[in-house]
Amino acid sequence: MSLQAEVMTAMKEAMKAKDANALTSLRAIKSAILLAQTESGAKEELSEDQELKLLQKLVKQRKDSAAIFTEQGREDLAKPELEQAKVIAQFLPEQMSEEEIEAVIEAIIAETGAEGMKDMGKVMGMASSKLAGKADGKTISTIVKNKLS
Repeated sequence: MSLQAEVMTAMKEAMKAKDANALTSLRAIKSAILLAQTESGAKEELSEDQELKLLQKLVKQRKDSAAIFTEQGREDLAKPELEQAKVIAQFLPEQMSEEEIEAVIEAIIAETGAEGMKDMGKVMGMASSKLAGKADGKTISTIVKNKLS
């Protein structure tokens, strides 16, 4: 089942359950999919990789907004953002633990022979493609920096 079909099914369930927060989140996903499909030069259907990137972007936006609201002492605004991030994250594959990410990055470093921060771009490129959808880019970047410094 495509992401769009899954989202439509979930939207129907959210409407029946009168879950406004889930409905808002699902509408955001649907909107982002439609925008991506109608971009100039875009294909009719999004690839699975494009769908993953789209979902990760939406989750990251919600988490960043929540962090800003929390800094400003606006918990009333941060809470819905975090709840929406949880709803959107349901459509992402299960996230890897930091230990699993470290193991993959260590293997990449050994494979490429990286020896310092000058090789970070090479390692990040391989790690991002291997861990796409399974790990947050910020977490990957932090671990790579720690291993190469």
